[in-house]
Amino acid sequence: MKFALADGNEIEATKGAKGLCRYCGSELIAKCGEERIDHWAHKGRRNCDPWWENETQWHRSWKNNFPKEWQEIIHTDEKSGEKHVADVKTDSDWVLEFQHSHIKPEERLSRNSFYPKLVWVIDGTRRKRDKPNFHRILEEYDTKSEDSRFKRIFGQDDCKLIKEWHECDALVFLDFQDVDDAMHPILWFLFPRIADGDAYLWPISRDKFIDLHSNNKFDELVENEISPFLEKLINEKKIQDEMEESRHRVRLSKLDWINVGRKGRL
Repeated sequence: MKFALADGNEIEATKGAKGLCRYCGSELIAKCGEERIDHWAHKGRRNCDPWWENETQWHRSWKNNFPKEWQEIIHTDEKSGEKHVADVKTDSDWVLEFQHSHIKPEERLSRNSFYPKLVWVIDGTRRKRDKPNFHRILEEYDTKSEDSRFKRIFGQDDCKLIKEWHECDALVFLDFQDVDDAMHPILWFLFPRIADGDAYLWPISRDKFIDLHSNNKFDELVENEISPFLEKLINEKKIQDEMEESRHRVRLSKLDWINVGRKGRL
């Protein structure tokens, strides 16, 4: 973790420093070296939050985009008393979880349920094949959605990262450390799966993502951009299902007539 308590203040790990865990109150050890970023750790193998993971430089850099008072916030469920440390929690109550390491589906579902307003930012460069596979399917399978801002692909099973996160019912942004034509860093928003087959992706400026959260305007993006397009996809799926059901009824009707004709001939 990045912060510990010392004399009532939040401090970062430095060589020889002493601190207490803000979560459980136990003593922490400052881990400082060249191979890993400076951080605090519990003695031995103890970890008071089972969802906590070792931070990478990518993880720490993302957290540093936001105010110190938003980082490593203890979020408590008022009904159950369960609590966990969120990477970042904004003034608009959005929890941002920056995920580098592998996470089991069961834990992901638990976090989705625990945090009412959750955004995942996933490190798309952890596995060597994820980024090249992602760009390959963008090039080979992009079917050009009617709205040019969005990418519609049907070869998502070829990208393990999309396959893993497509079922997530929280908001998911993939960070492949890509840049747009103007060399601005971008993220890829992955829409939740609506039906088997297609995946929908939307590139968004990394700076815009950070700015919207920093100025507590991310709700506007959800309400004005994400939700309308998602609703459009759901409605299109309903229409497709209704059309398929209608075609199915027509096929059954034709079969009935054919059977009647056969009986008549017999």
